[in-house]
Amino acid sequence: MLDVIVSLVPALVASVVVFGPRVLHVAAVTVASCVLSEFLCRRVMRKESTVGDLSAAVTGILLAFVLPSSIPLPIAALGSVVAIVVAKQMFGGIGRNYVNPALAGRIVLQILFPAEMNLRPRPYGYLPPADVAAAAQFRQSIPAGRMPGLLDMFFGNQEGCLGATCVFALLVGGVYLVARRVISPVIPVCFLGTAALLSLFMGRNAAQDLLSGGLVLGAVFMATDYATSPATAKGKAVYGAGCGAVTMLLRVFSGLAGDVSCAIVLMNLLAPLIDSAARPSAHGKKVLQKRTETCGGADSRRADLFNMRFAASNPDGRTAVTNESEAHDFSKVGMSGR
Repeated sequence: MLDVIVSLVPALVASVVVFGPRVLHVAAVTVASCVLSEFLCRRVMRKESTVGDLSAAVTGILLAFVLPSSIPLPIAALGSVVAIVVAKQMFGGIGRNYVNPALAGRIVLQILFPAEMNLRPRPYGYLPPADVAAAAQFRQSIPAGRMPGLLDMFFGNQEGCLGATCVFALLVGGVYLVARRVISPVIPVCFLGTAALLSLFMGRNAAQDLLSGGLVLGAVFMATDYATSPATAKGKAVYGAGCGAVTMLLRVFSGLAGDVSCAIVLMNLLAPLIDSAARPSAHGKKVLQKRTETCGGADSRRADLFNMRFAASNPDGRTAVTNESEAHDFSKVGMSGR
């Protein structure tokens, strides 16, 4: 979790530069509320404290990233309680939650406080325009109702949630996580790739769709949560593509605020089914039976031993040898108890 926190620092710094010091107030409230909620919840449940694993702190930072910098602090604290107590601890804690806690908190706040959640402070609005030429130039260069330029969007000069605007900083954090092997690039690539293809197919500006609406934040940091995403490579690809497809469908046809959040939460709920469908079929037993019938002497005894180990370690048959060459290598596979 420490690597995740480190990867979020560039985006947090960029948010402070773009939206002002109130970003730190919001982040401090969400992190403190998440940590305190987890500590008290574990105490009430009479379970061992998990505050030290830093997962609550990560949830607090991610929740802050999907809130506007103008959000009232009590509302931010309420979202933290929902994220930790309702979406995480009520399902058993870290690794057992069905949906991303930060996104669950955001969706609840969007339903309860739509006016506050839909506010979008302008970049550098915390500074007098006369003192910052860049801020004045930015305000004058974008007519009302029009999107900023791609370069402005890439470096965070756009309206939006406090941690979702600077795509450059988010990509830096994503590269760090991939380099540290904390996340796999499969989900983000499939997420962003599918969204771009659908955007082009619908005649939209794919670059603007990718750089806006927190899509990169969702693809890199939200959709890749271990507990709520598939474990298999095929499952990750299908899951990522599904996130991208649902995001674009919601963005084009629903006009729903928080399209990325809703898409990821929906795919979180489908992740177990995707993983189950993508899991290799258990055909190892047939291979072993054929091998046992054809081998003799010592090989037969080794095959019987392997079958006993296989049955003991795989009573339901869900985890099986995935290829024939592995099944034939009794000395390697059988003695490992796979």
